[in-house]
Amino acid sequence: MDERIVTNHELEADKFEKTIRPDSFDEYIGQSDVKENIKVFVKAAKIRGTHLDHVLLYGPPGLGKTTLAHIISNEMESNIKTASGPTIEKSGDLAAILSTLEPNDVLFIDEIHRIPRYIEEILYSAMEDFKLDIIIGGEGQSRNIKIDLPSFTLIGATTRAGDLSSPLRDRFGIVCKLEFYSDDELSEIVKRTSRVLNLKIDEDAAYEIAIRSRKTPRIANRLLKRVSDFALVDEESTITLKLVKKALKRLKIDESGLDNTDIEYLMSIINKFNGGPVGIESIASSIGEEVTTIEDVIEPFLLQEGYVKRSSRGRIVTEKTYKMFKINNQKTLFDYE
Repeated sequence: MDERIVTNHELEADKFEKTIRPDSFDEYIGQSDVKENIKVFVKAAKIRGTHLDHVLLYGPPGLGKTTLAHIISNEMESNIKTASGPTIEKSGDLAAILSTLEPNDVLFIDEIHRIPRYIEEILYSAMEDFKLDIIIGGEGQSRNIKIDLPSFTLIGATTRAGDLSSPLRDRFGIVCKLEFYSDDELSEIVKRTSRVLNLKIDEDAAYEIAIRSRKTPRIANRLLKRVSDFALVDEESTITLKLVKKALKRLKIDESGLDNTDIEYLMSIINKFNGGPVGIESIASSIGEEVTTIEDVIEPFLLQEGYVKRSSRGRIVTEKTYKMFKINNQKTLFDYE
């Protein structure tokens, strides 16, 4: 299966995002409540002359958790070191990262929920007491190493806050949930990115990209990049509404931001399972996708927008979906009980 343009997970082609990333809270669009609160916490830490409390950022992919972590580091005037949960497999991996930290550094761990539990336990003392206490070496040759660490700020990012153990979650002094963006906010992001990339775009064209971006900045920027390719090939100096509609039609992204994968998912529930309820494993088998892919990539937007809902017995497509496909729903409310 080809890579989806509208997936909210990072693709290789998204590396350009690093070049358009805002550097300060003032440049960061959206997440107003989270942004304003963190600004206060950062300012207070600077006044006290101490490190910022550890920060947990959670919410669906593509909403700006990594960007926010870099902004916090910039605002704290500190260095940032980055790691990913899946790459920290051994205690030595974590020790190698922590031992390079300097006072007031920011350590950003993406997908922190994927750190193994025994690695989490090493993090406890590092976060709480700024001490590293690990056992290295094989059986019969193991030895205990204790290292004093400088004070630092751990920023953890996760799409699954519920997968974090309670002891780890409780060690974050600042916990922030990032929400999906409004169309107006996404339109502002598209226009800002256009300026950074020296692209000319009409107001209505920026808004059209916004409403098809599944309420996610990462997707908005990706669609803008793809639309700009069409503009370049067509020798258009300005991205217009007509060009956006043409490009997104070619990319098979409809007016609501749904693509072929979303439609296959929804139609599978309707045609193969009579609209539901149906278990996610059955849906996964019917469309040839992994359960985790459905939960993390396909479903969040469809649930948020009310195309499908969860029940104790499984997934159910809603009246909104039947109307979108112009299908007559014969079920009554009693059929869903």
